[in-house]
Amino acid sequence: MRTYILLSLAVLLAPCLAAQQRDSMSAQSDTAEAGRLRREIERRFSDRVQQDLKLTPDQATKLRATQERFGTRRRTLIQQQMQRRRGIEDQMQPGVPANSDSLRKLMDGMQTGRAEMLNIEQDENREMSGYLTPVQQARFQQMREQLMRRVGELRMRRREGRGMGRGPGMGAPGPRLRGGRRGRGI
Repeated sequence: MRTYILLSLAVLLAPCLAAQQRDSMSAQSDTAEAGRLRREIERRFSDRVQQDLKLTPDQATKLRATQERFGTRRRTLIQQQMQRRRGIEDQMQPGVPANSDSLRKLMDGMQTGRAEMLNIEQDENREMSGYLTPVQQARFQQMREQLMRRVGELRMRRREGRGMGRGPGMGAPGPRLRGGRRGRGI
């Protein structure tokens, strides 16, 4: 009888364990794929910036170094902000009382994160002003904002494709933004 119970449990649990292992492996490959895609986008963006801004080789090298240094800080902060947002969403589940202390810490962290993002942008702009002209700097900002809008659109589509888009009462998604002023997408 004991063997029968153990065998039954093994048969019942095997598909769940296999699915869990597949999910874990899938998450790892998603992370690796995301990193590969990020590097490819950054490379293409860098090439386009160098061409559109008519950067000298020295300017291109300095800009690449600045982007690597501040990009790492920015990505870390964005991840922290996403964790805080998820924490706030978890606290605000309908029908479940929120923990006020935890919620206050998360909200304070969000505000601190926004201030830190502003500091990163200011430090980055200050550094770039040492080797880019004001026109190049302004154009670079426009190009980066356009890229960020496009990445945001793609993330939204990806979430909607996975069924992770809107929560209860959130309504339909808003209109999609396309390209930039000249109609060119990145």
